[in-house]
Amino acid sequence: MLQLFDYTFFTYAFIGVILIGISSAVIGTYIITRRLVAISGGVTHACFGGLGLGYYLGISPVLMAGVFAVASSIGVEWASSRFRLREDSAIAVIWTVGMAIGVMFVFLSPGYVPELNSFLFGNILTVSRADLWAFGIYTLLLCIFFVWKYKQIVACAFDRDFACVIGLPARFITYTMTVFVAIGIVLTIRLVGIMLLMAMFSLPIMTAELFTRRYGRIMLSAAAISVACALAGLIAGCFIDVPCSAFIVMVNAAVFILSKITVTIMRR
Repeated sequence: MLQLFDYTFFTYAFIGVILIGISSAVIGTYIITRRLVAISGGVTHACFGGLGLGYYLGISPVLMAGVFAVASSIGVEWASSRFRLREDSAIAVIWTVGMAIGVMFVFLSPGYVPELNSFLFGNILTVSRADLWAFGIYTLLLCIFFVWKYKQIVACAFDRDFACVIGLPARFITYTMTVFVAIGIVLTIRLVGIMLLMAMFSLPIMTAELFTRRYGRIMLSAAAISVACALAGLIAGCFIDVPCSAFIVMVNAAVFILSKITVTIMRR
């Protein structure tokens, strides 16, 4: 197994999955507590509109996807608070509109879109040094903000209206975490793909919730589970010669199912 580290692409992938595991646990615990798992799917599919527009205009697809992701996530929060729209309804709108825009501009783009499959399905083995720097800085800023505003984030995650009533900066916390979620989605798209991203934000947290109900413990446990499953999926995927990103999700799903069975048997 140690021979795999002789390859630069595997070393980069190894570091990448660790960073993804930590950041996805932090983000996933927040969005699951707020019952906003669907927002990750909505923003993810809205990013497809940015990708298509980027290819059509000849601009960096990742940059345009980031613009679409931040704008759509902030738009959901703004519409739900300003116009009292249900968040799931707003998410459905950006989901469908983003995909429609992406499909239209990909069709209008001249020639073949070479990296479309990597954005749809992901390939962790293609992560570059620049990707690692970007994701490392993002993960560091996310953790710093979370430690700085931990109590306020937990209060807003459980009950945003009550947080406003007691004088907490709920609007600032909510919008900042929404931007972090959007940026995290964009940075993760090329690594695990649009189709597999939601599993990284949900399965480790669902597994951790089987063993504890404390917010901080769920987040730390989810980070450990996510990193362990990601490393196991990466290494096993390389040996079996299957897509590592998909195998990571399968490992996460298997761990959740086994944990659920174990907890059920122990309770009986």
